[in-house]
Amino acid sequence: MRAHPSSSRQWRVPAALPVLKLAGAVALLGLGLLFADGAPVPVVLAGLAAAGLAGWAVRDLVAPVRLAVDAEGVTVVQGWAGRRRLPWSAIEAVGVDRRPRLGLVSEVLEIDTGESLHLFGRYDLGADPAEVAEAVNAARPAR
Repeated sequence: MRAHPSSSRQWRVPAALPVLKLAGAVALLGLGLLFADGAPVPVVLAGLAAAGLAGWAVRDLVAPVRLAVDAEGVTVVQGWAGRRRLPWSAIEAVGVDRRPRLGLVSEVLEIDTGESLHLFGRYDLGADPAEVAEAVNAARPAR
């Protein structure tokens, strides 16, 4: 079944995720200050870890939409918060890579253009990668 040509969809980072990351950054900084006992090294290390986590959260707030699909093609996030438009003609394959790790199965959506590979996990999409792959393939015009 193919989607209507005017239909478009987008997948984004769940709204709670950047909030959790920011809360984690505050907690890291607080723990660093609590256990520092006057030593600067734990505070600096906690501050660096907190800054990294906060930067990751800011990226989720600045570029929450990781993947968008419409009749002309796919738009993916590229770099820290940039966008890249991929016309359907440039996309060779859309699929899901499943790998067992530590007793769990990890799934990643792969969009392959031949020249680049775009990967999206569940927390990038806010949805199951297999369902997103199915929706992306359904939106693709018949070849």
